[in-house]
Amino acid sequence: MNTALRNLSLLVTTMMLAVPASAAVTGNVGVTSNYLWRGVTQTDDGVAVQGGMDYEHDSGFYLGTWASNVDFGDDTSYEIDFYGGYAGSITDDLGYDVSYLYYAYPDSDASIDFGELKAAISWKWFSLSYSYVVNADDDVASAPLDNDDMSYVDAAASWPLSDSLSLTVHYGYSSGDVVNAWFGEDSYSDYSIALSKDTDVGSFSFLVSDTDLENDDPKVVLGYSYSFDL
Repeated sequence: MNTALRNLSLLVTTMMLAVPASAAVTGNVGVTSNYLWRGVTQTDDGVAVQGGMDYEHDSGFYLGTWASNVDFGDDTSYEIDFYGGYAGSITDDLGYDVSYLYYAYPDSDASIDFGELKAAISWKWFSLSYSYVVNADDDVASAPLDNDDMSYVDAAASWPLSDSLSLTVHYGYSSGDVVNAWFGEDSYSDYSIALSKDTDVGSFSFLVSDTDLENDDPKVVLGYSYSFDL
Protein backbone atom coordinates (compact mmCIF):
# COMPACT_ATOMS: atom_id res chain seq x y z
CA MET A 1 0.00 0.00 0.00
CA ASN A 2 1.47 3.35 -1.00
CA THR A 3 1.58 6.42 1.28
CA ALA A 4 -1.59 8.04 -0.08
CA LEU A 5 -3.62 4.86 0.38
CA ARG A 6 -2.19 4.24 3.85
CA ASN A 7 -3.01 7.74 5.02
CA LEU A 8 -6.58 7.54 3.67
CA SER A 9 -7.05 4.13 5.28
CA LEU A 10 -5.84 5.47 8.63
CA LEU A 11 -8.19 8.43 8.33
CA VAL A 12 -11.16 6.14 7.65
CA THR A 13 -10.20 3.89 10.57
CA THR A 14 -9.84 6.84 12.95
CA MET A 15 -13.26 8.19 12.02
CA MET A 16 -14.82 4.76 12.53
CA LEU A 17 -13.45 4.65 16.07
CA ALA A 18 -14.99 7.97 17.06
CA VAL A 19 -18.18 8.55 15.11
CA PRO A 20 -20.23 11.49 16.43
CA ALA A 21 -23.99 11.35 16.87
CA SER A 22 -24.51 13.27 13.63
CA ALA A 23 -22.79 10.61 11.52
CA ALA A 24 -23.64 7.16 10.21
CA VAL A 25 -21.54 4.14 9.33
CA THR A 26 -22.98 1.47 7.07
CA GLY A 27 -21.76 -1.67 5.37
CA ASN A 28 -22.80 -3.55 2.25
CA VAL A 29 -22.23 -6.96 0.71
CA GLY A 30 -23.30 -8.31 -2.63
CA VAL A 31 -22.85 -10.71 -5.50
CA THR A 32 -23.22 -10.14 -9.23
CA SER A 33 -23.13 -12.49 -12.19
CA ASN A 34 -20.71 -10.11 -13.98
CA TYR A 35 -18.80 -7.10 -12.64
CA LEU A 36 -19.14 -4.38 -15.28
CA TRP A 37 -17.22 -1.10 -15.12
CA ARG A 38 -18.39 1.40 -17.72
CA GLY A 39 -19.94 -1.40 -19.69
CA VAL A 40 -16.81 -3.60 -19.75
CA THR A 41 -16.44 -6.80 -17.74
CA GLN A 42 -13.82 -6.78 -14.99
CA THR A 43 -14.20 -10.50 -14.24
CA ASP A 44 -13.94 -12.08 -17.70
CA ASP A 45 -17.76 -12.39 -17.63
CA GLY A 46 -17.55 -14.29 -14.33
CA VAL A 47 -19.25 -13.90 -10.95
CA ALA A 48 -18.04 -11.25 -8.49
CA VAL A 49 -18.41 -11.05 -4.72
CA GLN A 50 -18.31 -7.48 -3.48
CA GLY A 51 -18.60 -5.42 -0.32
CA GLY A 52 -17.82 -2.10 1.26
CA MET A 53 -18.14 0.30 4.18
CA ASP A 54 -19.26 3.93 4.23
CA TYR A 55 -19.05 6.83 6.66
CA GLU A 56 -21.44 9.73 6.14
CA HIS A 57 -21.70 12.94 8.17
CA ASP A 58 -24.84 15.07 8.30
CA SER A 59 -22.83 17.96 6.83
CA GLY A 60 -22.59 16.05 3.53
CA PHE A 61 -19.01 14.82 3.94
CA TYR A 62 -18.46 11.11 3.33
CA LEU A 63 -15.71 8.48 3.09
CA GLY A 64 -15.82 4.89 1.98
CA THR A 65 -14.08 1.81 0.71
CA TRP A 66 -15.28 -1.00 -1.54
CA ALA A 67 -13.74 -4.23 -2.89
CA SER A 68 -14.41 -6.87 -5.54
CA ASN A 69 -12.65 -9.78 -7.16
CA VAL A 70 -11.46 -9.17 -10.73
CA ASP A 71 -10.03 -11.22 -13.60
CA PHE A 72 -7.84 -9.41 -16.15
CA GLY A 73 -6.19 -12.58 -17.47
CA ASP A 74 -3.09 -12.06 -15.31
CA ASP A 75 -2.20 -12.38 -11.62
CA THR A 76 -4.47 -9.51 -10.53
CA SER A 77 -7.23 -11.01 -8.39
CA TYR A 78 -8.96 -8.13 -6.62
CA GLU A 79 -9.71 -4.42 -6.67
CA ILE A 80 -10.12 -2.18 -3.65
CA ASP A 81 -11.42 1.39 -3.96
CA PHE A 82 -11.08 4.32 -1.56
CA TYR A 83 -13.21 7.41 -1.95
CA GLY A 84 -14.31 10.59 -0.26
CA GLY A 85 -16.40 13.59 -1.15
CA TYR A 86 -19.04 16.11 -0.29
CA ALA A 87 -22.70 15.97 -1.33
CA GLY A 88 -25.50 18.43 -0.76
CA SER A 89 -28.62 20.03 -2.17
CA ILE A 90 -29.38 23.47 -3.56
CA THR A 91 -33.16 22.98 -3.63
CA ASP A 92 -35.46 20.06 -2.82
CA ASP A 93 -35.00 18.77 -6.38
CA LEU A 94 -31.44 19.88 -7.23
CA GLY A 95 -28.41 18.18 -5.71
CA TYR A 96 -24.64 18.01 -6.23
CA ASP A 97 -21.73 15.72 -5.36
CA VAL A 98 -17.96 16.29 -5.66
CA SER A 99 -15.67 13.35 -4.94
CA TYR A 100 -12.32 11.62 -5.42
CA LEU A 101 -12.03 7.87 -6.09
CA TYR A 102 -8.84 5.80 -6.00
CA TYR A 103 -8.81 2.40 -7.75
CA ALA A 104 -6.16 0.06 -6.29
CA TYR A 105 -5.01 -3.40 -7.43
CA PRO A 106 -2.60 -4.46 -4.66
CA ASP A 107 -1.63 -7.90 -5.99
CA SER A 108 -1.08 -6.85 -9.61
CA ASP A 109 2.41 -7.33 -11.06
CA ALA A 110 1.91 -4.08 -13.01
CA SER A 111 1.51 -0.54 -11.66
CA ILE A 112 -2.10 0.09 -12.70
CA ASP A 113 -3.62 2.05 -9.80
CA PHE A 114 -5.29 5.36 -10.67
CA GLY A 115 -7.47 8.09 -9.20
CA GLU A 116 -10.35 10.18 -10.53
CA LEU A 117 -12.07 13.41 -9.62
CA LYS A 118 -15.83 13.44 -10.16
CA ALA A 119 -18.45 16.18 -10.22
CA ALA A 120 -22.15 15.32 -10.39
CA ILE A 121 -25.50 17.06 -10.37
CA SER A 122 -28.95 15.58 -9.98
CA TRP A 123 -32.43 16.92 -10.66
CA LYS A 124 -35.44 14.87 -9.58
CA TRP A 125 -35.09 11.63 -11.57
CA PHE A 126 -32.10 12.71 -13.73
CA SER A 127 -28.36 12.73 -12.93
CA LEU A 128 -25.29 13.85 -14.87
CA SER A 129 -21.63 13.43 -13.88
CA TYR A 130 -18.15 14.03 -15.27
CA SER A 131 -15.06 12.12 -14.15
CA TYR A 132 -11.43 12.74 -15.05
CA VAL A 133 -8.25 10.83 -14.15
CA VAL A 134 -5.92 13.06 -12.11
CA ASN A 135 -3.23 10.55 -11.11
CA ALA A 136 -2.19 7.21 -12.54
CA ASP A 137 0.62 4.68 -12.20
CA ASP A 138 3.10 4.10 -15.00
CA ASP A 139 1.48 1.00 -16.50
CA VAL A 140 -2.04 2.41 -16.92
CA ALA A 141 -0.95 3.50 -20.42
CA SER A 142 2.40 3.37 -22.20
CA ALA A 143 4.27 6.23 -23.88
CA PRO A 144 3.60 8.11 -26.06
CA LEU A 145 0.07 7.80 -24.65
CA ASP A 146 -0.69 9.87 -21.54
CA ASN A 147 -1.45 7.57 -18.59
CA ASP A 148 -3.74 10.09 -16.89
CA ASP A 149 -5.75 11.17 -19.93
CA MET A 150 -9.20 9.63 -19.54
CA SER A 151 -12.59 11.23 -19.00
CA TYR A 152 -16.07 9.82 -18.52
CA VAL A 153 -19.50 11.39 -18.91
CA ASP A 154 -22.37 9.55 -17.24
CA ALA A 155 -26.06 10.38 -17.75
CA ALA A 156 -28.83 8.40 -16.05
CA ALA A 157 -32.53 8.62 -15.39
CA SER A 158 -34.46 6.59 -12.83
CA TRP A 159 -38.20 6.21 -12.30
CA PRO A 160 -40.08 4.46 -9.50
CA LEU A 161 -42.51 1.90 -10.87
CA SER A 162 -43.84 1.10 -7.40
CA ASP A 163 -42.82 1.59 -3.76
CA SER A 164 -40.06 -0.99 -4.15
CA LEU A 165 -39.45 -1.35 -7.90
CA SER A 166 -37.50 1.13 -10.06
CA LEU A 167 -36.33 1.43 -13.66
CA THR A 168 -33.01 3.07 -14.58
CA VAL A 169 -31.58 3.89 -18.01
CA HIS A 170 -27.96 4.94 -18.43
CA TYR A 171 -25.58 6.29 -21.07
CA GLY A 172 -21.83 6.73 -20.65
CA TYR A 173 -19.05 8.09 -22.85
CA SER A 174 -15.36 7.31 -22.25
CA SER A 175 -12.53 9.09 -24.07
CA GLY A 176 -8.79 9.77 -23.88
CA ASP A 177 -5.40 8.12 -24.25
CA VAL A 178 -6.12 5.52 -21.56
CA VAL A 179 -9.17 4.33 -23.52
CA ASN A 180 -6.91 4.01 -26.56
CA ALA A 181 -4.36 2.01 -24.54
CA TRP A 182 -7.00 -0.38 -23.20
CA PHE A 183 -9.27 -0.84 -26.21
CA GLY A 184 -7.44 0.52 -29.26
CA GLU A 185 -10.08 3.22 -29.78
CA ASP A 186 -10.09 6.92 -28.91
CA SER A 187 -13.54 6.70 -27.33
CA TYR A 188 -16.54 4.44 -26.81
CA SER A 189 -20.07 4.55 -25.44
CA ASP A 190 -21.81 2.25 -22.99
CA TYR A 191 -25.52 2.05 -22.26
CA SER A 192 -27.79 -0.01 -20.05
CA ILE A 193 -31.28 -0.48 -18.70
CA ALA A 194 -31.94 -1.95 -15.28
CA LEU A 195 -34.76 -3.02 -12.98
CA SER A 196 -34.15 -3.06 -9.23
CA LYS A 197 -36.34 -4.42 -6.48
CA ASP A 198 -35.94 -3.55 -2.79
CA THR A 199 -37.02 -6.18 -0.26
CA ASP A 200 -36.63 -6.82 3.47
CA VAL A 201 -33.72 -9.15 2.72
CA GLY A 202 -31.84 -6.89 0.28
CA SER A 203 -31.99 -5.47 -3.23
CA PHE A 204 -32.20 -7.53 -6.41
CA SER A 205 -31.32 -6.20 -9.88
CA PHE A 206 -31.65 -7.23 -13.50
CA LEU A 207 -29.51 -5.29 -16.01
CA VAL A 208 -28.91 -5.40 -19.75
CA SER A 209 -25.75 -3.57 -20.85
CA ASP A 210 -23.83 -3.03 -24.08
CA THR A 211 -21.07 -0.90 -25.60
CA ASP A 212 -20.15 0.15 -29.12
CA LEU A 213 -16.70 -1.43 -28.79
CA GLU A 214 -15.85 -3.83 -31.61
CA ASN A 215 -16.63 -7.49 -30.86
CA ASP A 216 -18.35 -6.64 -27.58
CA ASP A 217 -21.71 -8.38 -27.12
CA PRO A 218 -24.68 -7.29 -24.95
CA LYS A 219 -24.56 -8.61 -21.40
CA VAL A 220 -27.31 -9.64 -19.00
CA VAL A 221 -26.34 -9.19 -15.35
CA LEU A 222 -28.14 -10.37 -12.22
CA GLY A 223 -27.21 -8.81 -8.92
CA TYR A 224 -27.98 -8.88 -5.20
CA SER A 225 -26.87 -6.52 -2.44
CA TYR A 226 -27.59 -6.09 1.24
CA SER A 227 -26.89 -2.95 3.29
CA PHE A 228 -26.73 -2.72 7.08
CA ASP A 229 -25.88 -0.29 9.86
CA LEU A 230 -22.63 -0.63 11.78
